[in-house]
This record gives sequence, structure tokens and C-alpha cells, in this order.
Amino acid sequence: MFNGLSMNLGNLSRLSNAKSRSISAENFTGEKGKGGMATEGTGASCARELGLGWKISPSVRIHAGETFTMADIQGMGAIEHIWLTPLGIPWRFCILRIYWDDQEQPSVECPVCDFFALMWGTPVPLYSLPVCVNPGSALNCYWEMPFRKRCRITVSNISTKDLVLYYQVDYTLTEVPEDCAYFHAQFRRVNPLPYKGVYTILDGVKGKGQYVGTAMGWGSNNNEWWGEGEIKFYMDGDKDFPTICGTGTEDYFCGSYSFENQVTHRYQEFSTPYTGLHQVTRPDGFYASQQRFALYRWHIMDPIRFESDLKVTIQALGWRSEGRYLPLQDDIASVAFWYQTLPTAPFPTLPDKDYLEII
Repeated sequence: MFNGLSMNLGNLSRLSNAKSRSISAENFTGEKGKGGMATEGTGASCARELGLGWKISPSVRIHAGETFTMADIQGMGAIEHIWLTPLGIPWRFCILRIYWDDQEQPSVECPVCDFFALMWGTPVPLYSLPVCVNPGSALNCYWEMPFRKRCRITVSNISTKDLVLYYQVDYTLTEVPEDCAYFHAQFRRVNPLPYKGVYTILDGVKGKGQYVGTAMGWGSNNNEWWGEGEIKFYMDGDKDFPTICGTGTEDYFCGSYSFENQVTHRYQEFSTPYTGLHQVTRPDGFYASQQRFALYRWHIMDPIRFESDLKVTIQALGWRSEGRYLPLQDDIASVAFWYQTLPTAPFPTLPDKDYLEII
């Protein structure tokens, strides 16, 4: 019988034995028939004349330095949707981690903003299939995330101020096929990239799986065009040369010729189901002195499949005199998204608070 996973318009009419559940500040465990029963919470004062069931606990307060367990689900099933709205601290200081099947190391470790491709920490519209950012600061994720024994999701506040978090985790309890892999996401940042250095998006992956997406924040520290660099996918024992090699940064993100609007001769932002240049931050002639870009590319129709290992790199390359390439020393951040078998290899240590900070 249909298990209720991989939902789309073509199978919405199919019945299954999957059970729909949802975790939020109004139902911390997702237990059936236990929503809206809070007697205390961040909305208690507002609901003081209405009482039980009237939005008493719409959010949680996470104190500075604390980690909050947003979800702890036992059994077999899949995360289908995550909605977040964090308030009170810079979003780079709000760290999302997801653990599968009692693993000690997380399979997802990423600042909240970057997980939703907001690489510069500010809410801008983004309309894609697995991730969308809606007005005014609504972060939505639709990546399907199967698990077999347990799913644990935490949010850490590494700032010096309290974080107020509105959240909802929608999931299903159902049978997960043997060939379903586990969702992973890893954040990295280098600022500045060393001269002639190559930026590593992902390395150290061991297992079988498929690479499904890249989100990048690119802070240009040089004039003129910055996106001549090639992306390279080294897989299954590749050493000096990759199996897949792109032709340029804007080409990988499914654009061309510097993302230029041919009428205005300026960068043209765009956001589509699979790819986008959804943010261009332009200098304002005063304190906002740097030009910055946020991009995403989801490999939904064209996943990069690997059997045993994977490494992904991208060059930072511009132009210098006499038609020569110029290796750039830019501020680059990325999130790699992929599915793989367990166990998850330990991630590099997340940069500290000061190195993460976006000014």
C-alpha cells in the first residue's frame, strides 16, 4: 500500500496508512489530541481574558547560550515541512542541528538563515520548491527527511541575547522504504579566501547517496566580475581531476553572462523552483560598502549520485589585465545539501561566533 511519502500533485488522491503529526510550542511532543493545551507560555498575558486554548504558547524563549530541543520523534517516518520565525538575535547566531537514529553527530549543522539560503542574514523573498521565504520573515523548508528510529532537532542560541522562536515541524509516521537515504546539510565559510585558494563546499563524505543542492553567499572584495570559477564534483575515488566540472559560477547557478539585465546593464535578481540569484546587496555610498550576492541551485531533477565518497569545490575567479584570470580573495559561505546512508562522518567544527558574524 502507498506509504504517503514523496507527495506531489499526481498522488494527492492516493490513500495511505501514514499518520500526520505536528510539533510546535502548542504541542511539544506532537502527540495526538494534545495540541493547544498549554497553560503558560509567551502568549499567556495576551490570552489572560480568554483562557485555555487561546494561543497561550505560540513560541518559546531560548536564553543566551542555551540549546532547545525543537523536536524529538521516536519511530519511523519523515519530516515533511519546517516553518521557523526567529526573533531577537542575528540569524547567524541561531544554529540548527538535526540528528538521525540516535547518532551522536548531527547530519544537519547550519545557521538558520543559511539553511534557508539567506546567506547574509536578512529576509528576502525566495520562491523555490524545497525552500521558500515569505513576508515578513517566514522560513519554510519542504525537503523530505526520512528516518527509521528517531529524529531529533535542536536550535542553539550562541548570542548574548534571548531568542524568541516561532516554529512548526510537520511530519508523518509511516513505513520508510529500504532505499531511502538520510538528509544532510553542512555550512562552511571562508573570509577571505587565500590567494589561489579553492573554496571547498563539501568534503569527507563517506557512503552512498546523492548531492541535491547548494546555497552560496558571495561577498565580492574586488571590482568587476567575480564568477568565472568552475565548480567540481569529485566522486568515488576521483583524485586530481573530477568527474563533473562546470564552466563558470553563474553557469552552475543556471544563469549566464554575469546575470546581467540586458536593458538596465545591472545584476538581475531571480528566484525559480530550481535555481536563483535571489539577493544582490549593493553599496550605498556609506557604511554598506560591499557588494554581496546570495544564490541557490537545487539538484532536484539532476541529483549528483555517488557510490562511496564525494567532494565539491568551486573556484573564485575574476579578470585582470590583458584578458587574464584573477584568483579572488572573497568572503564566501555555503551550505551543501545531500542524502546519504548512515553513519554521518563528523563535520568540521562550526566557526565561532565572531567568525560567523555578518556585518
